[in-house]
Amino acid sequence: MADFILLMHDDNDDDPSPGAWEAYFAMLHASGVFVGGSSIGEGRAYRRSGVAGPASDHLTGFIRIEASDLAAARAFLVGNPVFEGGGTVEIRELPRD
Repeated sequence: MADFILLMHDDNDDDPSPGAWEAYFAMLHASGVFVGGSSIGEGRAYRRSGVAGPASDHLTGFIRIEASDLAAARAFLVGNPVFEGGGTVEIRELPRD
């Protein structure tokens, strides 16, 4: 199994209902793939020298799951309130270094 992170973007028209999130998280838990997650608050970007670019304010949360590959991780977009509401969910593999 590989680790993946689902990054929720703030680009959907409607805010998902809390009930939609509860159902989605229940499905992830029941599937045994849920590892963790959180909403993401405001932040700042820093560099050791020079001027850092702006922090990405369009990311609103993340969910970490385990899946066999990217296609299997993508299957868990079904029911995701951001995805179902027309918003963007970015999936990234978390390599084991």
